[in-house]
Amino acid sequence: MMQHGTTGGATAAPIRVLVVDDSALIRSVLREIIGSQPDMEVVGVAPDPIVAREMIRRLDPDVLTLDVEMPRMDGLDFLEKLMRLRPMPVVMVSTLTERGSEITLRALELGAVDFVTKPKISIQHGMQEYADTIADKIRAAARARIRRTPPASAASAAEPALLKSLGNPLASSEKLIIIGASTGGTEAIREFLVQMPPDCPGILIVQHMPEGFTRSFAQRLDSLCRIAVAEATHGERVLPGHAYLAPGHSHLLLARSGANYVTALDQGPPVNRHRPSVDVLFRSAALHAGKNAVGVILTGMGRDGAAGMLEMRQAGAWNVAQDEASCVVFGMPREAIAAGATHETAPLKELPGMVLGHLSRHGGRALRV
Repeated sequence: MMQHGTTGGATAAPIRVLVVDDSALIRSVLREIIGSQPDMEVVGVAPDPIVAREMIRRLDPDVLTLDVEMPRMDGLDFLEKLMRLRPMPVVMVSTLTERGSEITLRALELGAVDFVTKPKISIQHGMQEYADTIADKIRAAARARIRRTPPASAASAAEPALLKSLGNPLASSEKLIIIGASTGGTEAIREFLVQMPPDCPGILIVQHMPEGFTRSFAQRLDSLCRIAVAEATHGERVLPGHAYLAPGHSHLLLARSGANYVTALDQGPPVNRHRPSVDVLFRSAALHAGKNAVGVILTGMGRDGAAGMLEMRQAGAWNVAQDEASCVVFGMPREAIAAGATHETAPLKELPGMVLGHLSRHGGRALRV
């Protein structure tokens, strides 16, 4: 895939974007935002997937923005065919509705790299932030690893083996697994959690995702996993066999209440341009869990989590990162590795077993901090 950026002082070709949306207004807004970026250009706009199909053949774009709900052909049907027959980076443009969030999560399963919500045309002062967000996501998509979607039979055959129970009550109750992810993270988190046995330690997760999508994501994970998964609320006791996902409107922190670990939500300002922020969660784990924590950093763009994970390591935590080959975007893991925050790096499919193996070996030596 074409890499965009500068090499040897020469300017690389701009990222060529095709916009597919049934709204003429949204097409116009996206064309203006994308066209104003110095490193990208809109090579075409299409009102529906039927027109887009021919334009993809003719224009060979680097990245596609795709409305999730369109006439003539459902956006998901189009995406499924595209990722099977001509895989390419796709950023979904989603509505802020429950149906929109469910369709978007399915699109990410089918191979879309990321998503943005539809721009609020009436809120002009927020348009620059929106423009920065969509431009960042298109840049990440242009660099992402795109995999052809396998047929359903092959996909089910490739499902990971379920991991056995930890069999160590002390490790289950004393230890914690702390996870951070961004671009590509919804599928990476799913792959990690579906392998977890019911007696795994409590898990706290930050996935960069806007408000309105985290609840649907948590519900979807809960339906697929042997452990209970829910959007975190403030002041919950962290229990074994449970995972707590940061809501899109708040930072998630680990806190203490007597002898128990509890969740805490904070609506303070964004950190590293994100709320929830991985750094905020990791720093709280360093402070309150120390050597009882295992840190996991998964696929994502940017550097959120690197500094917090280093603090976790300095506090005695054991940390792992997803390797470059299995990441959609090797940004956050790369930064954590470069900071000296990680102990091991491994493919995504090996991380759950690696984490549980470490806990089974070291769980008996849990210490209150």
